[in-house]
Amino acid sequence: MSRGPSSEQSSFVSAIGNTPFIRVISFLLENRIFDYSKTDIAKNAEVGWSTLHRVWKKLEELNIVKQTRTVGKSKMYKLNEKNPIVRKMIEIDAKISEYYADKIAENELKILRIKNKKII
Repeated sequence: MSRGPSSEQSSFVSAIGNTPFIRVISFLLENRIFDYSKTDIAKNAEVGWSTLHRVWKKLEELNIVKQTRTVGKSKMYKLNEKNPIVRKMIEIDAKISEYYADKIAENELKILRIKNKKII
C-alpha cells in the first residue's frame, strides 16, 4: 500500500486530494488485484453509502470499474485495467509513491548525516 506523509492517507490521496471520489479510486488502485462489493469499497474507502452511489455513477460512466462476478446477492467490482484512464492513474500512483519514497529516503539521509556529525 502506498503511503505518503500521513499514515492515515495513501500517497495518492495526499497528492491529488482527499475527496470521496479520490478515496474510492485510491482504494481500488491499492487493491486492484482483488474484487470487492460496493459495501466493502465504501467501508474501506471511508465513504458513506449514499456518497459511494453518487461517485459510482461517474466511475461507471467513465468505465473505470467493471463488475467481475456475483457472490450470492452481491456484485463484485474492480478497476477496469483495460481502460486508458485507469492505466494512466496506475502510472500516476506509481510516480506519486516514488516521489514520497524519495522524500522519505532524503529525510533519513539528513538524519543520518546529523547523527554522524554529532558522533565525530
